[in-house]
Amino acid sequence: MVAVVLVLLCAGVLLPLISRGRGLLWGRTGNARVLSVLEASVHTVDRAVYTSLERSLRKRDITAPSQLLSFSKLPEPATRAISRAAEIMEASIRALALMQPLLLPDISSEDVLNMIANLSGCLPHMQPPRCPNTCLANKYRLITGACNNRDHPTWGASNTALARWLPPAYEDGFSQPRGWNPDFLYHGFLLPPVREVTRQVIQVPNEAVTEDTQYSDFLTAWGQYIDHDMALTPQSTAAADCQLSCKNQSPCFPIQIITLRDYVPRILGPDAFRRYVGPYEGYDPAVNPTVSNIFSTAAFRFGHATIHPLARRLDVAFKDHPDLPPLRLGDAFFNPWRLIGEGGVDPLLRGLLARPAKLQVPEQLMNEELTERLFVLSTPGSLDLASLNLQRGRDHGLPGYNAWRELCGLPQLQTPADLHGAVANRSVADRILALYKHADNIDVWLGGLAEDFLPGARTGPLFACIIGRQMKALRDGDRFWWENSRVFTEAQRQELEKHSLSRVVCDNSGLTHVPRDAFRVGRFPQDFESCERIPGLDLEAWRETFLQDDRCSLPDKVEDGDFMHCEDAGKHVLVYSCHHGYQLHGQEQVTCTPDGWDAPPPICKDVDECADLVLPPCHASARCRNTRGGFQCLCTDPYVLAEDARTCVDSGRLPRASWVSLALGALLIGILVGVTWTVICRW
Repeated sequence: MVAVVLVLLCAGVLLPLISRGRGLLWGRTGNARVLSVLEASVHTVDRAVYTSLERSLRKRDITAPSQLLSFSKLPEPATRAISRAAEIMEASIRALALMQPLLLPDISSEDVLNMIANLSGCLPHMQPPRCPNTCLANKYRLITGACNNRDHPTWGASNTALARWLPPAYEDGFSQPRGWNPDFLYHGFLLPPVREVTRQVIQVPNEAVTEDTQYSDFLTAWGQYIDHDMALTPQSTAAADCQLSCKNQSPCFPIQIITLRDYVPRILGPDAFRRYVGPYEGYDPAVNPTVSNIFSTAAFRFGHATIHPLARRLDVAFKDHPDLPPLRLGDAFFNPWRLIGEGGVDPLLRGLLARPAKLQVPEQLMNEELTERLFVLSTPGSLDLASLNLQRGRDHGLPGYNAWRELCGLPQLQTPADLHGAVANRSVADRILALYKHADNIDVWLGGLAEDFLPGARTGPLFACIIGRQMKALRDGDRFWWENSRVFTEAQRQELEKHSLSRVVCDNSGLTHVPRDAFRVGRFPQDFESCERIPGLDLEAWRETFLQDDRCSLPDKVEDGDFMHCEDAGKHVLVYSCHHGYQLHGQEQVTCTPDGWDAPPPICKDVDECADLVLPPCHASARCRNTRGGFQCLCTDPYVLAEDARTCVDSGRLPRASWVSLALGALLIGILVGVTWTVICRW
């Protein structure tokens, strides 16, 4: 299921607060005071966005690692609008809380929150989407994932809040991460800095990694692919440059058939897969498939401990390529030119298939390519993926390790002996306790990562529980899951069962031989098959025919739109849609009757995006011009469009008019000097 999910949606900020009652803002305030606070919050957030974009423009040629991370997570416009509204709302609520002694008693806390939600731009994003009611809506999912569940149309949709399986753990009860406040103690102790945890427990030299004797590097690559597909969260709009600051300053806190059939059972092991996932029993509309906070930010990031420090490139005989030596990951990040100039994708695919993944063991959790050389550039500085993961969990309000074990019905670990039972390597267990002082304090990502594997698995009991529960929810709560008898015909399901990752590689590369099981590390040639012998889909099972008759012939092409044929209860139906930037005027679905189509074809009209005052497409610094099927944000010289193509930032140069004035001034001065010199010489 395609789902790009976020935590910064307004519902994740507003609805829990309203449920906490009237006392949240410690009294009442007047409309004027709330509006004043809101205006200040808008200015603060927009200034932060502007500063970030301006900094990016200035540093295009000397990009820092933190900027590359930010660029890789740059949200699309709709997501960016949601994030901005959520941050305005959070800033407003924080400001009102600080003003508690000055509040005036004329409206209730719920009224204040609803006012902020509306004026911040949050409220429109909290409304349920309009779900299509056409023949196609019962056959195909929307790309956003919305309307999958007809009773709960936002369940599992992109641009919605991550699900919380436990209440958040914030030091101020709102958004301050664990370990932020130097006076906040946990069982009498401070939480260790995440970088110190990395250095003392997690990192290991590249040369010290143990390789997995069973699974190939493709198991790791597939996990990365589906994780980024399900769990992308947007970068904060805050303006602070975290590479230049050590302060506690926000945000500087130090799908498939193949997935569930082939990947997840290897990760969980057979026993945990039966317990937490089990066989498919049909679509359950009571199951919420929304990706959870704990899965997205901790459990499914176990795969970082299976990343090999080298990208191995092999020749056609699946041996080390004589001209393409293994690449350290630090030399491969953000270097796509290597694909063009160094053999293309095929040598890397051979390496993924025929070379083992790194084995996740407690004393070798993450190699130094990820902890010391993540996104190394020509400029100073790099990132540490382990520290990012630990801090991400704190930023998202994840409670400690034992709280999650309790959720999964696992015994809580209170003593050193208890921890030694979960982490057989006593040295690692003792180092963890020496840092955290109490098992409750342990960050859940580290605790789950250090646990001993279950039989036949690549995760311990905690992460097997969390990943298994999430995968079952994604499957059972998906109305369009491929095994649902209402989605595909029996012939189509039989074809889908033939599909495999090996077939995907054959169809999308120059490889002629692949292992039948792409996740098992293969030895060439004995473990490889010719692509001609790898089963593939026969798309004939999906062939559709439209029998035209004199009553209902196919209409002409729709200008700026399309139509698709569909069958609904034995009747021929056409469903119309418009291209992006156009709006349908007329009936969306027409049905063939004995008298012909029951309605004339609709038309597609251009949408004037610039007329939208609630969600304007351009930043206030730019001028919006409507175009056919779209819009354009324009800037006044010397301002130029930033990376988002919607905000005008200072280019740092003089306006063109100023250059003209300078040139004319210089010319006049030259003429004056010449005339003066001539007069002096003649005199």
